[in-house]
Amino acid sequence: MGAFLEKPKTEKVTKSASGNGFRYGVASMQGWRIEMEDAHTDITALNHELQEWSFFGIFDGHAGSNASLFCAENLLGCVLSSDDFKEALKSGPSSPDLEQLKSGIKMGFFELDKTMRERPAWSNGDDKSGTTAVTAMITPKEYIFANCGDSRAILCSDKKVTFHTVDHKPSNPDEKSRIEKAGGSVMIQRVNGSLAVSRALGDFEYKMDFSIDAAEQLVSPEPEISVIPRDDEVDEFIVIGCDGIWDVMSNEEVGDYIRSRMLLSGDLELICSELLDTCLAKGSRDNMSVILITFAGAPKVSEKAISKEADLDADLEKRTAAVLQRNPGGVDLYYAMHCLSNEDIDGLPPGGGLASKQIFIQKTLDKLIEKQTEESD
Repeated sequence: MGAFLEKPKTEKVTKSASGNGFRYGVASMQGWRIEMEDAHTDITALNHELQEWSFFGIFDGHAGSNASLFCAENLLGCVLSSDDFKEALKSGPSSPDLEQLKSGIKMGFFELDKTMRERPAWSNGDDKSGTTAVTAMITPKEYIFANCGDSRAILCSDKKVTFHTVDHKPSNPDEKSRIEKAGGSVMIQRVNGSLAVSRALGDFEYKMDFSIDAAEQLVSPEPEISVIPRDDEVDEFIVIGCDGIWDVMSNEEVGDYIRSRMLLSGDLELICSELLDTCLAKGSRDNMSVILITFAGAPKVSEKAISKEADLDADLEKRTAAVLQRNPGGVDLYYAMHCLSNEDIDGLPPGGGLASKQIFIQKTLDKLIEKQTEESD
């Protein structure tokens, strides 16, 4: 789980689509890890009855990708087939019983974990993989977030983060208490000194005490569920991401950065990709996956913002050229970034800062060095 490549794999898998009155984009990158262990789900129109409902999720696997891939494919089915979820919809999809709906989602997580455990690879102990899961079910009236582990979702409304899920870390007091009651310990902020999350699907070697319920095990598959009313006048966007993003950017930084990029472009795939590049430049060493879901209140492309970005790019070109001129013997990207980081530069993207311009600076540097070489010849 801790092995890294000699250089990151920066190729991305991206997607954009629309449905049920909103647009969304997806991007994922392997990064420095030796294997891509993330998976995701994006579904609009859940079934014939729930045409106006949507479901999105990020699954951050560890000890292999089997758990994340299996959960991405099967979690929604387990939720929709749970008795409580069906009961919640008896009055119709426009007026569900929200408490029963929450119970149905929770039961779906438990059933998925149970189903995984019964499969041969997991039941015989050969497969030790596990995965976090953070999901957003979007109904015509609510956002229903479910979180199990340390992936995270945020909701941005009226130019600020108005909701975020809470990471499940072994050092959290409630999580630590459950772990110790189950006979385990928290060392170096990990379950038994090994696993960095306290809730996950799979990870059955931490769920071996059959005298206690699933939710009470060292590692629990129980999600925390939050229901947030929709406000179409001010709701801007939801971001769902794995910890490769949140390790290097705060909730507010991600919100501010995405908001600033939406003023420049309506291409959600591009915005998601730029977020991953920014996190990589900020030092993320993990796989990275993100889903960006945008609503009517999201920022619109602004000619003023585009003009300011052009001014920033021109300024960065001049500054990069000056760094190269001061060091005719040769300048690489990291030296150029170091020099520029010590300068007072106006107009850098909020939340992203200079790191979000690293690829632009690399391209500028390459162009300047090529021109310098041609002139010397």
